Amino acid sequence: MVPDSPGDGMKGQDLKIEFASPGISLGRTKRAGNTKRKRSNDQKPAHIETLVEPSLYINRELSWLEFNQRVLQEACDQRHPLLERAKFLSIVSSNLDEFFMIRVAGIKELIHADIVEYSPDGLTPSQQLHAIHDRVSVMLKDMCDCYRKDLLPKLAEHGIYLMNMEQVTVEDRIKLGDLFAREIYPVLTPLAFDPGHPFPYISNLSLSLAVVVKTPDGEERFARVKVPDVLPRLVQIPTGDPQGQEKEVRFVWLEDVIADNLHLLFPGMTVEESYAFRVTRNADIEIQEDEADDLIQSIEESIRLRRFGSVVRVSIENKMPPRIKEILIENLEVTPDDVYELDPPLDPSHLMTLLRLPRPELKDPPYVPASIIPEEDGEDIFSIIRRGDILLHHPYDSFNPIVQFIRSAASDPNVLAIKQTLYRIGKESPLIPLLVEAAEKGKQVAVLVELKARFDEENNISWAKQLERAGVHVVYGLVGLKTHAKMALVVRKENDGLRRYVHLGTGNYNPITARIYTDLSYFTCKEEITEVITEIFNFLTGYSRKESYEKLAVAPITLRQRMENLIDREIQNVRAGKPGHMIFKMNALTDVKMIARIYEASKAGVRIDLIVRGICSLRPGVKGQSETIRVISIVGRYLEHSRVFYFENGGQPEIYLSSADLMGRNLERRVELMFPIEDELLAKKIKEEVLDAALADCVRASELRSDGSYAFVPPQNGKEACDLQEKTMLLRMGAAHAQKPIIREAP
Repeated sequence: MVPDSPGDGMKGQDLKIEFASPGISLGRTKRAGNTKRKRSNDQKPAHIETLVEPSLYINRELSWLEFNQRVLQEACDQRHPLLERAKFLSIVSSNLDEFFMIRVAGIKELIHADIVEYSPDGLTPSQQLHAIHDRVSVMLKDMCDCYRKDLLPKLAEHGIYLMNMEQVTVEDRIKLGDLFAREIYPVLTPLAFDPGHPFPYISNLSLSLAVVVKTPDGEERFARVKVPDVLPRLVQIPTGDPQGQEKEVRFVWLEDVIADNLHLLFPGMTVEESYAFRVTRNADIEIQEDEADDLIQSIEESIRLRRFGSVVRVSIENKMPPRIKEILIENLEVTPDDVYELDPPLDPSHLMTLLRLPRPELKDPPYVPASIIPEEDGEDIFSIIRRGDILLHHPYDSFNPIVQFIRSAASDPNVLAIKQTLYRIGKESPLIPLLVEAAEKGKQVAVLVELKARFDEENNISWAKQLERAGVHVVYGLVGLKTHAKMALVVRKENDGLRRYVHLGTGNYNPITARIYTDLSYFTCKEEITEVITEIFNFLTGYSRKESYEKLAVAPITLRQRMENLIDREIQNVRAGKPGHMIFKMNALTDVKMIARIYEASKAGVRIDLIVRGICSLRPGVKGQSETIRVISIVGRYLEHSRVFYFENGGQPEIYLSSADLMGRNLERRVELMFPIEDELLAKKIKEEVLDAALADCVRASELRSDGSYAFVPPQNGKEACDLQEKTMLLRMGAAHAQKPIIREAP
């Protein structure tokens, strides 16, 4: 039962809420000492400053779940090729895992610590947890229906069968038994649970079988068998075709094969029953930077501790009887509300592996990114940048120019220094060997590797050690801040002296995600930009108390204030009778102060279009508050990831690109960068091809309604349906392959 909302007794009052302190925020507990703070659910927090009515905010967690629901809608959308739909269902499952590991885990920490902090929409942690449970339960049913009633029959129509053991023939069962004995049985380790054997440890995201066996004297025993994650989850039933050219492929889930052969694991026992279950643990382990003598050692320890985080979710097969369920609840130390009963499979994220099947007709048509900076012409990239600023739009434009930029810097004898930030670079990076090469050739190479990039810590530690061994100056970031800005600086000796070249972007230096994330890249050698980037690198690698960065804005120093000033300028322009229009494109909008400022702009009459892929805590369409605000979200083939901020500025528009979303963490707890695009041609292209095209999308776009729900945007009468991503791909495959539309020639 959900307790009474604290907002119920506050209606009609001008109550405004913000977070209590930087140390404690929704879903995040700062482990600084053992101090506990407790308030009853109906007690107003006296220290909270006024901002905006709680009813004007949409709960962050529920907004994220609505985003995941939109991804699920893509899995159900018949317009996508069949295997792409399976991919979307896989993504929904993976998203939920991370949501529970981080967001739900953080809320549960607040509850266990007896800390009551109201969210901006006026909910206590317990109320949020109940609302999340109710919403996730509905989503899981929708996922199951999509899988069983839609995807499975359609896959079968195309000769792809995902079967259970009751559906396979006796002959195939024998083949699977032979495969089990050869390739699965040696990997398994059954663990007993009885007075002589403690309840086995269940690692994070591990899938297991709860097995009930009976001894020869009739005594019932419990055991756990882990489904090994080193083996493929989808087991292909062997066929007699040595060439593998069969038109049909048949799979069974690994846990079903194990369950069918459990008698081999418990000889002399009778296997009575078995049921699948899966555990999700708290993975939001905070790194104590201020107490760590060795940051790498501290982070490696935090990675290890993730395995032992408290359990935040248990998924069980819906056929599991109450007595087995109670064993799990008691020994995993969870509540019944933490248990979700599902139709198998419990973890459909492995449906992603179906994309490996050689069935091109069931996948998106391949797209080859445009190469707008030809490498074969002999002209080096530095001379191309000197001709004019360059804008790339990934994944429609190739990531290769970024690699080319660092490769040229590494091999060019005139290059003296390279500086770069690395956040999420992936397991295989073409940039690391180039940076190593540059250092070995005697160039000054400084790289900031952000070790605290969540779930990429191990990769980044490995890269950092490799770079250090090569003599690269490696910086691990700033205490208390994550460095999320994307910057690369090259210093080159030329005939007229030293010249600096920079690359700035909205996305990571990762060639894999650059093929599936939409991001914008910008190359320039303009002194007013390169000088500031040099100063920012000095801030990151040394000591600096600089409080102004000219045309650029840097979080946590100046970015918030710059954004507020730009919004205030739109307000003043409208009040002066000038045109006022803002278009913000980002991944998430949750910062309470920014939302309050955007509401002020709307009340002043500024037209506001927000393109927010994921979480949006702002509530549009509220009379007298947000009537001029429209919010859309686009979910499609590619993940919309670019951050773009457009200001009409009384008829003299300005466009900024940024690494930051409008979230508290980006504005206050990360090093972020926002930079202007002053070239009129490039700014015009961003406005038309990124922002205007997104606002015209009526194929993949959903519009946020004032009640927090989303509805697909219908086509406008008499206008052709517009798909932002499809339109951009077609544009790149046509005349836009030429350099001139992208590279602005210098006068």
